[in-house]
Amino acid sequence: MAESSGAGRLRAGLPARLLTRGSTVRAGVRVASGSNAGSFEDLGDTVGAELEGEARPLRVSVVICAYTERRWSDITVAVGSVFAQTLPAFETILVIDHNDSLLDHARGEFSGIRVIPNRGARGLSGARNTGADAATGDIVAFLDDDARAREDWLEHLVSPYSRSEVQGVGGAVVPRWSSHRPLWFPAEFDWVVGCSYTGLPLSLAEIRNPIGAAMSVRRDVFGRVGGFTDGLGRIGSVPLGCEETEFYIRLRSSIVGAVVLYNPEAVVEHRVTEERASLRYFFRRCYSEGLSKAAVAQRVGQESALQAERSYVRRTLPRAFWRGLQGSATWSQSAAVASGLVVTSAGYLSGWFAVYRGTKRSRGES
Repeated sequence: MAESSGAGRLRAGLPARLLTRGSTVRAGVRVASGSNAGSFEDLGDTVGAELEGEARPLRVSVVICAYTERRWSDITVAVGSVFAQTLPAFETILVIDHNDSLLDHARGEFSGIRVIPNRGARGLSGARNTGADAATGDIVAFLDDDARAREDWLEHLVSPYSRSEVQGVGGAVVPRWSSHRPLWFPAEFDWVVGCSYTGLPLSLAEIRNPIGAAMSVRRDVFGRVGGFTDGLGRIGSVPLGCEETEFYIRLRSSIVGAVVLYNPEAVVEHRVTEERASLRYFFRRCYSEGLSKAAVAQRVGQESALQAERSYVRRTLPRAFWRGLQGSATWSQSAAVASGLVVTSAGYLSGWFAVYRGTKRSRGES
């Protein structure tokens, strides 16, 4: 978001009292924070259209979704990191997921951003759709409420959109451990804590889908392919996922020639709590990932849903397993690789059979 002359930036971890409450700053102009939320149906209309013969930079709407006051300090850090960008965001939208207390708190503390309630179904998919619906920029970037964007995140995230075929771009998500990485935790499983993992490209490359904590998409895509699917994705602390997987698969199948890129130079740091660094959470998240992948496969087919996973299982995990066996201090990583794969597969099979039984019941079969 471009700041008006003389307005200070929000410091990470502090309320944004440096800007006039109840207003949003766009290209140096203050507008009421409740103005024109927009809708998916209106996305054909370009907001702030270019003057005839005059190009303008792409404008980025950053959406942050939050659901609990227990993450208040994380939320302020996330918002503060957006204000510190070398490429200013056009607007920042904080979506509160069905929590009136948090909504009132955020509206009372933050200025210079739009704080709105989730108007969809409870959960991350509904909150993201609400944020995308309210956005007025050319690009919608999503940042998790417990993530901190590095100063050049938006700059690197937006630069690939100079190519018209690029419809989505994701960045690297690095773990910020509350204490330290557990010795047994293999980097190949960093997706368990919502982060980039060993096996992803090391330079700009085409991918199936980015990681949700730091992804972006052209705003008009929502009007063409729809939003994130309700029923997929995290609801509160329940560690389901894959809503971004299904969304980007749908994007690529619906828009001819669409390209989705991964730019590891666009970096955000994702806080990993001690609870998420536990073996119990590791297995819980692996099982939930299997369940979620089964739901995606039911919607888009196994070939599309598991394309990246096949390469990951055949190439990345065997290397991780054998590497862990090379030293007495890292054998526990090999155990985590093997058990993580087994638990994820069990979740997938359980989810697949649940879908199969539900399909039979809907057809009236015994």
